[in-house]
Amino acid sequence: MQLVFSAGLILAIVLWGIVSPASLGKVFDLALAATTKNFGWLYLWVVLALVVFAIILAVSRYGNLKLGNEDDEPEFSLGSWFAMLFAAGMGIGLVFWGVAEPISHYMSAPPGIQPGTPEAANAAMRYGFFHWGLHPWAIYSVVALAIAFFQYRRQGVALVSEATRALPWRPIQRISGLFNVLAVIATAFGVAASLGMGALQINSGLSAVFGLEVSTTAQVCIIVVTTALFVASAISGVTKGIKWLSNFNLLLAGVLTLAVFVLGPTVAIIDTFTNTLGSYMSDFVRMSLRMSPFRESGWIGGWTVFYWAWWISWSPFVGLFIARVSRGRTIREFIIGTVLVPSLAAFLWFSVFGGTALYMEIWQGIPLAQAVKADVSTALFTMFNAMPMSLVMSTVATVLVLVFFVTSGDSAMLVLGMMSTGGNPNPPARTKLMWGVLVAGIAVSLLLAGGLKAVQTATIVFALPFALVIVLMVLSLWRAIREDWAEEERKERQLRRRMRELMS
Repeated sequence: MQLVFSAGLILAIVLWGIVSPASLGKVFDLALAATTKNFGWLYLWVVLALVVFAIILAVSRYGNLKLGNEDDEPEFSLGSWFAMLFAAGMGIGLVFWGVAEPISHYMSAPPGIQPGTPEAANAAMRYGFFHWGLHPWAIYSVVALAIAFFQYRRQGVALVSEATRALPWRPIQRISGLFNVLAVIATAFGVAASLGMGALQINSGLSAVFGLEVSTTAQVCIIVVTTALFVASAISGVTKGIKWLSNFNLLLAGVLTLAVFVLGPTVAIIDTFTNTLGSYMSDFVRMSLRMSPFRESGWIGGWTVFYWAWWISWSPFVGLFIARVSRGRTIREFIIGTVLVPSLAAFLWFSVFGGTALYMEIWQGIPLAQAVKADVSTALFTMFNAMPMSLVMSTVATVLVLVFFVTSGDSAMLVLGMMSTGGNPNPPARTKLMWGVLVAGIAVSLLLAGGLKAVQTATIVFALPFALVIVLMVLSLWRAIREDWAEEERKERQLRRRMRELMS
C-alpha cells in the first residue's frame, strides 16, 4: 500500500510537470514562499539540535555501544565505507557548488555585508564551510544512527518507521506507516534535485570538452543515459557496482583536488583554509540561528534554508544507505566517521576550489562572477580554462560528476527499493528499475518546469514534514540508547558478581 501511494503521488507530479510545466512551477513557487516565510526558523532549530545531539552521543558513555552484537565486525573497510557514504551523500553537490557558491556569495553577500569586498570574500568561504560541514553531516548521521540502532540492536527492519518504535505514544505508532511514505517522497525529490544539477553540470562539461550545446534537450538526454547506468549499477548490488564506483570516484576526486591545489594559488589556498576554519568555528552558533526579521532579504531562505531542506530530504536515503553498510561499528566510531571526517573533506574541497576561484576573480581578473551569473553550472569549467592542463581537468571533472551521478542514483534506487518493500535489504530488480524511471522522470519534469529553481523549490517543500519525523526519531533513539545502556550495565554487574563468587 505504501509503495502504491508514494509511487502514484510521484507519478502524478511527474506527469503534471511534463503536461503543464508552467502551472507546476507556479504552485511550487507559492508553496516555497509560504514554507520559507513561516517555517525557516524550524529548519534552523532542528538542524542545530541534531549537531548538538550527535556531539553529545560521541563524547558520552553511550558512544561505546555497538551497532549490532558484540562480536559483529564491520562488513567494509574504513576506506570503502567512507567512499560509499561520501559519494551517496554529497558527491554531485560538491562538484557543482565548489566554485559557484563562493563566487555567488561574493557577488550577492549575506545580509549586512557589502558585495565584492574582502569581507564578502571571507563570508563567502565561511558560509561554504557552514552549508557543507557539520550541520548536513549531523543530519545524515543521526538519521542513519537511528535506523542502524533499531535494525542491528533491536533486530528491526530497515525502515524509518522502525526507528520510532521506542516511543510509548499510541497515536505515533498508529501513523508510523506514514513516516515511510514521507521518507520515500522526500528521498525521490531530494535525489531528483541532485540529478537535475548533475545533468546541468555534465552538459556544461561536455560543452567545455566537446562543444556540445547547453540546452534542456541535451540535459534530458543526459538524464536518460545516466539513469540507465545507475539502474544497472544498483541491480549489481552494494558489494560490487556501488562499492567499486565509490572507491574509484573518491580516488578521482582526490587527484583532481591535488591538481588544483598544486597548479593553483597554493599558498592562498592554505591561507584560505586556515582563516575560514577559524571564522567558521567563531561564528558557528550565530550562523546556525541567523534569520533576518528586520530586513527584506531572501538570502537565508534561498541558501541556508534551502540547504537544510535539501539535506533533510536526502537524509532518509543517505541514512538508510549508511545504516546498510555500517553494522559492527560503535556509536562513537560511527559519528566520527559520518560527521567529522566528511566535514573535514568538504572544508578541504571548498578551500581548494572556492579559494582558487575567489583568488582568480579578485587578483587575476578571471570573469568567474560573470560566468556564475550567466550559468552556475559553467563556473568550474571557466576556472579550469584559466589554469594549465585545462582540457584534462575539465574531462576529469565531467567524468567525476558522471560517476557521482551514477553512485548517487544507484544508492537511491537500493534505498527506495528497501523502503517500498518493507525493509528488504535486497529488493527485486524490477522495483529498483521502477524507482529509477520515476526519479529520472521527476528530474526531467522539474527541469522543464523551471530548471534549477524548480528543483530547489520542490526540495524545500517536500522536506518540511520529514523534519518533524526526524525529531521523533531522535526522541526514540535517545530512549532506546538509555535502555540498552542500562541493560549492558546490568549484565556487567551480574558478570562481576559471578566472578567474585567464583574467586571466593
